[in-house]
Parts: sequence; C-alpha cells; structure tokens
Amino acid sequence: MELTRDPRLAVLFDADNVPYSNVRGMLAEIAKYGTPTFKRIYGDWTKPTVAGWKTVLLENGITPIQQYSYTTGKNATDSAMIIDAMDILYTGRVDGFCIVSSDSDFTRLATRLREAGMKVYGIGEKKTPIPFIAACDKFIYLEILKPVESVAKQITTSKVKSKTRAKSKEPLQTPAVNPIEVANKGLSKVISDSINDLADENGWAFLGDLGNLILKKQPDFDPRNYGFKKLVPLIKSFDQFEIDERETGKKNTTLVFVRTK
Repeated sequence: MELTRDPRLAVLFDADNVPYSNVRGMLAEIAKYGTPTFKRIYGDWTKPTVAGWKTVLLENGITPIQQYSYTTGKNATDSAMIIDAMDILYTGRVDGFCIVSSDSDFTRLATRLREAGMKVYGIGEKKTPIPFIAACDKFIYLEILKPVESVAKQITTSKVKSKTRAKSKEPLQTPAVNPIEVANKGLSKVISDSINDLADENGWAFLGDLGNLILKKQPDFDPRNYGFKKLVPLIKSFDQFEIDERETGKKNTTLVFVRTK
C-alpha cells in the first residue's frame, strides 16, 4: 500500500512584522498542513527590535538570515524573503509556502506562488491588510493560536489545575459564545450561500466540501475566530441549519451533511 506523503512546506518568517511570543504555537499550527522543509527568519539582527527572536530560534530549529537595512525607509527584509522564496520555488523541493507576516508587501509574492501551483498559507495579526489575506489559500490569525508550552511545563500545569479543581469541586464551564454576534459578521450568509452552491436535490451539502468552499470565499475563515474548535459546533450554533451525521459502516467514520432548514 502506498503511503501518502505530507506536503513539504517552506516556512518564511518576517521578524520585523510578527511577534516572537508564540513561536511554538505558530509551528504547531503549520504542522497541521505539512512538514516544514525550510524554516527561515529574516531581519536585521543588529537591531534591538528583533532581539526577542534570538532566544527562540535555536530551540525551534529556525535559521536566521541576516539582512542589513542599507537605506533608511526601505525594507530590505521583504526583498530577501521574496528572493529566497523564488529560489526555493524553482528548486521544486516543496509543495507549498507559509508566509508568517502582517505585511501587505507579500501580496504579490503570495499571488505569484499560487500561480505556480503552490499552496500558500499566511499567518499574521488581525491588523494584516485584506489584499495579503485574500492572496493566500488560507490565512490564520496569530490571536487565535494558543500558546504551546513545553511537555514538562504542561504536565506540571495540568497537575496543579487538577488539584485546584478537586479542592473546589466546581464544574468546568465553557465560555458562552453568542451566535447572534457571529451572525452579525455575515458568517451565516456565507454558510447559507455556500450550502446552496453545493446542495444536492434534497438540499444537503457535504461538510468537507462546505468547509473548503467557505475557505475559498473567505481565506481568513476559521471556526476558532468565533470561539469554536471545529466547524460542526459553529454551524450547530445557528438555528437556521440542520446537520445529518451518516454512518458509513466503517469504524470511526461518519459523513456529515448540512442543509438550510
């Protein structure tokens, strides 16, 4: 049996335009989409503004690329990233790119890489300009990525939380998310329109196809933006949709379909 190979990704960080505080969270998110073959970060390492990155590069296997600012007001980091991206593209050794930046200067690069058949993922802050977001296949906001702690710290934290819960005997509560607030963002219309685009003669749309279509229409779509871990709970928060979970006869395999009531 032939094994499916994970997509190989070139991950390029813009040290000037993303914070270093949650590097592990970024890499954990990237791992969902493929295996990082290249991990490079660009900046002028003589500047104090990027000093925070230096402490997290080695432990995360990211290669720093020095790029001096030769002229005041010109961003040499952008040029270096773009040149390297094109060099990597022509090697043919990757299946996609992840551009970690909140800078709209990479809009044309993302467009060019997609024209070459590459998958392009973007990661940046919510201040990222719309043109760069739209140029990516998928764009993930840094604000929704949970910090990833070391294993030892996770175990210690888990034990402390367990003891605290045992003493308090208080039930865990999930923060309430107001579906009306979600709907106000126009999401309900996007979901409804996408269901209509895909629906069979009975009005049902396959959840996998629905998620892909929404993502094509709205590259920054992510259920976590609205307080949900997955697409199904998000859709269930609306009264206007119904869900049908169909058993396939295979163990742990269920097909989910959605339609408008």
